[in-house]
Amino acid sequence: MPAIHKLLVANRGEIALRIMRTAREMGIQTVAIYSEADRNALHVRYADEAVCVGPAPSSESYLRADTIIDACKRLNVDAIHPGYGFLSENAAFARQVREAGLIFVGPSPESIEVMGSKLAAKAAVAGYDIPMVPGTPSAITDRAEAKAISAQIGYPVLIKASAGGGGKGMRVVENDAEFDEQMDRAVSEAISAFGDGSVFIEKYVTSPRHVEIQVLGDQHGNIIHLFERECSVQRRHQKVVEEAPSAILTPDIRDAMGRAAVDVARACGYYGAGTVEFIVNDQLDFYFLEMNTRLQVEHPVTEQITGVDLVKQMIYIAEGKPLTIRQEDLHIKGHAIEVRVYAEDPTNNFLPDVGTLDTYVRPQGNGVRVDDGFEQGMAIPIYYDPMIAKLVTYGDSRDEAIQKMIRAIDEYQISGVQTTLPFGRFVMEHEAFRSGQFDTGFVASYFKPDMLTTASPDPNETRVAAVLAAWLLETTTPRRSEAVSSVPIASKSKWKTNRIG
Repeated sequence: MPAIHKLLVANRGEIALRIMRTAREMGIQTVAIYSEADRNALHVRYADEAVCVGPAPSSESYLRADTIIDACKRLNVDAIHPGYGFLSENAAFARQVREAGLIFVGPSPESIEVMGSKLAAKAAVAGYDIPMVPGTPSAITDRAEAKAISAQIGYPVLIKASAGGGGKGMRVVENDAEFDEQMDRAVSEAISAFGDGSVFIEKYVTSPRHVEIQVLGDQHGNIIHLFERECSVQRRHQKVVEEAPSAILTPDIRDAMGRAAVDVARACGYYGAGTVEFIVNDQLDFYFLEMNTRLQVEHPVTEQITGVDLVKQMIYIAEGKPLTIRQEDLHIKGHAIEVRVYAEDPTNNFLPDVGTLDTYVRPQGNGVRVDDGFEQGMAIPIYYDPMIAKLVTYGDSRDEAIQKMIRAIDEYQISGVQTTLPFGRFVMEHEAFRSGQFDTGFVASYFKPDMLTTASPDPNETRVAAVLAAWLLETTTPRRSEAVSSVPIASKSKWKTNRIG
């Protein structure tokens, strides 16, 4: 397969920038696509070339496979990297890319199809010794039989959409009396979200933890894993805090989960970067959930503890090169934590809070990484996911990574929209998180909106404070003995005193 010389990134924002930076390091030219709402976005300015693919709604721009492929042909593009979201797990798109004579920087369409259906994924891995949550082996067609199976495996059970994700089409059933109602709701949600009402039943694991394994496979049959990520702090079944490694896995369990993840990838002939998700109970028993056939939002924490650039490996694999990393070469070094910075109001059920970034100053320093796609003065579009940035910290130990995260959150200056930064700080300081004794019910168990100090001052307060601080720095010359202890007003605990969250 030929080398990639020009890469189109079929995405936007921080992930588009992150991919382009690695491509530039590899000497690969980049092409950005953008909607009319993203005309002035950072990824558009960063790329070597950029092309508008339509109006603001993603259905008319970022999801237009034909328009994207036409742009590739016009600009002599060799390959497409889909990032995550949008078309990244669309088997039809991957097939169109291949049929157009382009390289898809990701897995085969066949692998995407198999793992895109939870039921098909279960069937694919059935020949391997992989722990599975007890439940129905296929979609429910007979409710009476489904109720009998639920009674047999024991309530509570979980009704899940086969084509689902992000918590949609998922309902917990506590007893037989509420089965029909929850079934109807799950099917309705599944049809609305995915156009597919197929659902199945699994035993509901109480006090579950969400632990996933990063895998890499090449086109020559070599597959490795890059250890785990703990993703149990979630809101609305979607992750907000991730870390690597997990605070609870023993070396033996880690090894067993890694081998199971490799077998899952092998079951569908997988190549590229992928993530195998497991649910872990309070006894540290783990069960296969699903496989995400793309780069994950939280991939930076894996990169931090392994030193492996996952995007670079994806490009090498897409070019047909064999993996040069062996399993025995990989070791966990240190600890990394990621807090997703969303334009959401955690005091109002994490509802989106779009607006303009009146103030936007990133934290810096040793062990701090910020993957974002915004700068001061830019607006948060209403059309897309409201994530502003991924704030990642790295330390020699978990405690050090936590303390760096608290420092970084305090230094992150954002005003104009509410953000999840205060919630991130709340998590870092909570004893359940610090001790590692938490599960996916963390928010429901420990968080109440009134625990955060996010009341907004006068809209001009932040701007006035910044001007005052600048004036003081320009007009005041501290005595030598005072220089070390003098602290500008605008640098003190922004998340508590300014409207950043």
